[in-house]
Amino acid sequence: MSASYLARRAAQKERVRILYRRALKDTLNWAVHRHLFYQDASGLREKFEANKHVEDLDTIDRMIADAEATYNKWRHPDPYIVPWAPGGTKFTRNPTPPSGIEIIYGYGREDND
Repeated sequence: MSASYLARRAAQKERVRILYRRALKDTLNWAVHRHLFYQDASGLREKFEANKHVEDLDTIDRMIADAEATYNKWRHPDPYIVPWAPGGTKFTRNPTPPSGIEIIYGYGREDND
């Protein structure tokens, strides 16, 4: 086996791994209950396992491109975002004030000296 074959095969494995993880995470967006997610995740795994035996590099590239197109077509339009993650509802809700700004807590109170 040549180095170019091994490099291309490693790149394909990486693309398949990334595609599977993205599809699995997106399955959580479509499943309302956890038991539904488990069924969908099993079906997704079966689809990936069904093509595990393919060895032709060009066929694998074509199958990956088709799977990525299918994933992009069926991606959830409003994915769940963890509230404290970027894009979440709590992300930077109470940001720290910029440096140089002094917060005066006793504003408006008279000194009784």
